[in-house]
Amino acid sequence: MKKTAKKIKTIKKVIKPKKKSLKWMAGVVAGIAVIVTLYLSSTVTSPKTVYIPQGSVFKCVAHLQSEGVNLYKIDALILRLIGKPQQGWIDIKDEKLTRFGYLYRLTTAKAATRVITLIPGETTALFLEQISKELHLDLEKLKHAYETYAPSREGNFVPDTYNIPNSITEEKLIRFLLNRSEETMKKWSRELTGGYDKDKWLQIVTKASVIQKEAASQSDMPLVSSVIENRLKEGMRLQMDGTLNYGEYSHQKVTALRIRSDKTPYNTYKYKGLPKSSVCNVSKSAIVAAIHPKQTNYLYFVRGKNGEHIYSSYFSTHRKNIVNATK
Repeated sequence: MKKTAKKIKTIKKVIKPKKKSLKWMAGVVAGIAVIVTLYLSSTVTSPKTVYIPQGSVFKCVAHLQSEGVNLYKIDALILRLIGKPQQGWIDIKDEKLTRFGYLYRLTTAKAATRVITLIPGETTALFLEQISKELHLDLEKLKHAYETYAPSREGNFVPDTYNIPNSITEEKLIRFLLNRSEETMKKWSRELTGGYDKDKWLQIVTKASVIQKEAASQSDMPLVSSVIENRLKEGMRLQMDGTLNYGEYSHQKVTALRIRSDKTPYNTYKYKGLPKSSVCNVSKSAIVAAIHPKQTNYLYFVRGKNGEHIYSSYFSTHRKNIVNATK
């Protein structure tokens, strides 16, 4: 009996600490649950429409943080448990939501979008007019936002087709287009030149814009580039009509009167060298041609009857080509 009593006492001594340990663990779990619940029920403030880039949930959260949304790294982990965030424009609908509600909407909500397309060679002035009409946005606000955020006067947009949410503001749209275009151009620069130097890249884009305006086709671009390169080396004026198709003059025929009256740095009949800034928004093909001109001795070209350019190295030949092209 004494031995049995001792065993019972020993068992009770072992059980008591275990009960205390279990109670302590239960308390910790309950405390964590309360903290998690409070965190998930905290408020997230966000624009009603946000853009989610392609990539991981961490990239998604980092981008939203850069847009002023009060998210943290732990939210990326929570988001991974909830689901995969949508890509593109997300219609959150509310500016304030619980944290869980906000993260959940990132995985389920998608904004209604419309498509706008910027064609290679179009000027920003006409592109902004197009955006204003197609998306019913204020043209003056678009111009103001562009002047505020654009690094240079022209050539900042990458020609492409963009999905734009119906509810976007003029400022957000311009910032989105500029940011997307800058990312693409940096990628092109690293791919084509091995790095990215902002000033050198602007010079390349400026040359590419003249090629874009002058070339009859994509295959024609390296030849136009060679003429530009050769004339610059010879100290000759470029004397190219395409440089006068800037801004609102994008699609206007260049006349002799226009050449005489235009006193801007875009007039390469009057001033030597490339224009001080890009003439239009350029394609990757034009940029490749600007960096890698074809090796020729050509100094002149004229558009033939079939729409293709006829190239020559001597002015006497060029004059004959002009006569034949206008017969």
